[in-house]
Amino acid sequence: MRVKEIMTQDPTCCSPTTPLVEVAQLMVRDDCGCIPVVDEKGLPLGTITDRDITCRVVAQRKDPAELLARDCMTASCVVVSLEATVEDCCDLMEENQIRRVVVIDASGRCCGIVSQADFATEAQAWTGEIVQAISRPTETASTVQIH
Repeated sequence: MRVKEIMTQDPTCCSPTTPLVEVAQLMVRDDCGCIPVVDEKGLPLGTITDRDITCRVVAQRKDPAELLARDCMTASCVVVSLEATVEDCCDLMEENQIRRVVVIDASGRCCGIVSQADFATEAQAWTGEIVQAISRPTETASTVQIH
């Protein structure tokens, strides 16, 4: 089974300069917890999650109305090819202990996203493995100080 068979296609994306409040509104509108951050060509620069907003903004008493996506996004973006196998995607999520991975097409543009929910609904044989692997405690704190 290939990633393209289980991914959410054409996810809502934002730019680094999208106001943070707008990013949160996109999450509400599209019922999702992760928005890929892309450049003007659609190339992934990072992701911003509801957890990023909570830990890097709300918990630090910053004003979300004054911030942009780039101010609290995770700048490293783990990506997987559209043609990758579900097993390869599972391994990538396990290695990086992430719950979502951005899917790129042959030109490197964001064309999808794979989440735990996609495994649960579309690739059920992998669900237990992926949840167990990415849920291990990490050695670093989940709240990252931003500058």
